[in-house]
Amino acid sequence: MFPFRRCPPPEACSRINAVRKLYRHLLAENGSEARGLRLLRGWLSPDQREQFNKSGYFEVVGCDSGARYRIYHGILSPNVYEIDEAGRHKVGLCFVPSGRLAVGDVILAQKIALETDERTALAVANRFSPNRDLPRMRSP
Repeated sequence: MFPFRRCPPPEACSRINAVRKLYRHLLAENGSEARGLRLLRGWLSPDQREQFNKSGYFEVVGCDSGARYRIYHGILSPNVYEIDEAGRHKVGLCFVPSGRLAVGDVILAQKIALETDERTALAVANRFSPNRDLPRMRSP
């Protein structure tokens, strides 16, 4: 009538929990988001990598205009800004590659676009006035 099962011995429970913890760790370390961020970090210069790890953003220089852009970690809110000489946001830009991609892959595509084909990236980007109150996600 009621299916019962025997309780495992306590040492079996601790082993099961250890295996679950290891599985979650490996999944987080090798999931698409983690792989995308590893790929991105591999493409960053040492200075950009340090900036990204410390602040959650890095700066690139546009190939055509020489303008400086700051790319923040995250894609849920606009994450690319043209910055002035003092490092203040001048204009926000919203452009992403089509398709469902991991965050690191999107950020890498934005970096490559600005550094190799800035005019095309700006042509498809939506521009907006930067709002200093937008929350920023830090790099994981």
